[in-house]
Amino acid sequence: MAALAPPVAAVRVAVRRMLAGLTGDGPVLVACSGGADSLALAAATAFVAPRLGRRAGLVTVDHGLQPGSAERAAAVARWAAGIGFDPVDAVPVTVAGRPGGPEAAAREARYQALVATARRHDAAALLLGHTRDDQAETVLLALARGGGPRGLAGMPARRELDGVPLLRPLLDVGRDDTRKACAALGLTPWEDPHNADPAYARSRVRADVLPALARALGPAVLDNLARTARLVAADTAALDELAAAALAAARSPRGGLAVDALAALLPAVRTRVLHAWARELGASPAALSHRHVTALDALVTGWHGQGAVHLPGGLRVARHEGRLVLAEPR
Repeated sequence: MAALAPPVAAVRVAVRRMLAGLTGDGPVLVACSGGADSLALAAATAFVAPRLGRRAGLVTVDHGLQPGSAERAAAVARWAAGIGFDPVDAVPVTVAGRPGGPEAAAREARYQALVATARRHDAAALLLGHTRDDQAETVLLALARGGGPRGLAGMPARRELDGVPLLRPLLDVGRDDTRKACAALGLTPWEDPHNADPAYARSRVRADVLPALARALGPAVLDNLARTARLVAADTAALDELAAAALAAARSPRGGLAVDALAALLPAVRTRVLHAWARELGASPAALSHRHVTALDALVTGWHGQGAVHLPGGLRVARHEGRLVLAEPR
């Protein structure tokens, strides 16, 4: 019996670790574009899930942005059905007309389709093929954009979106290993031309920045960036827990948040409280920025009678009788 190729073993072990503690009776769905990362993830899941007594399904999204995209999605679906995935869905989405740049619009459309499909099949989890290299790119982009600790925490291995657990088993697996795993299994991944398009910041980081860092600082830079994300994520989770408790304690019986309670908090906790409260009021998470939170914080720490702070969604927050309150719209 031929020895199992180490990259194949690495991907399977990563999937097994992620699925071992999973609850729920529904299938696990793999989001698969046909690229090397998601293809290696799908092949590993098809092997591992049945051995854990779990059904595995697959969903592929057709963004409709390139010629032949529908045929490519159909080919991925046929391959998946052929190796035993059930259910299998190829879902078309419309990207045009969505807010934000093309990357953000495609991502929003993709996640909406993936989550809707997972909910329809009552899936126990949705598996995503992001690798250690994707994590390193995310950290660098967040650093360049001034993303703060939450941005530097990168992509979480586990999170929930609209009630669907999203799992990223491959965050400790390199992109090179997913390519080698596909080659060892005789799989031919699709090469997305967008991944090499210099019009996209992530593509430039992938093609130019990370290779330059690896040459200057050594190949361990990828692991170090990914480890930084894990460390910052742990700290951020702890601060978020403190902020949740502080938000509850700062609520005023008369409504809003008590300024004295907010002023007593450490700045890192207070700004998280204000961010969470603004979202609770209805401010869009995508539109809520550092500028908005800083203005809210000034109502607490730099009060000199200034007017209400304008938040996304037409919301206005004012300081009134020692409280931050949602002001009446004008």
